[in-house]
Amino acid sequence: MSVLVNLQELPLSIIVAPANQNDSTLYIPTIKNFKIRRPRGRPVNRPSKVTADAIYDTSEIREYNRKRGIKSNIPVNTRNRKKKKRGRPIKVDWEEFKNKSAIERFFSWIESYKKVFPRYEIKEISYLGVVMFAAIMRLNQVLG
Repeated sequence: MSVLVNLQELPLSIIVAPANQNDSTLYIPTIKNFKIRRPRGRPVNRPSKVTADAIYDTSEIREYNRKRGIKSNIPVNTRNRKKKKRGRPIKVDWEEFKNKSAIERFFSWIESYKKVFPRYEIKEISYLGVVMFAAIMRLNQVLG
């Protein structure tokens, strides 16, 4: 499961996939699934900045963010590099990186629902329904 949340731990985009799939392969579908409709004008279809773990440090993700105008706050994963990167080093705003705990809080809150944590559902679509229900409950708590 890949989730895009804001700083208030509210889910903006949720993608469910098999557990044997790497999280970095779910990054682009999760960002593409992000849409906020507005009363007037075009919907917002990309975040302005993304803070993520070092597992998302791939050239494909960085290039995708650069093309879409999304600022990346992703630390360098030394295990992904066979050779040391030449040129200007990648900057990471470590103060903003501390806000990454919002996603950890979202997952711990979502997993407090007994049916979500062990994944009792067999089909992905039914599991997505359970996760969406838990997310709606979270939105109701925060906004209500």
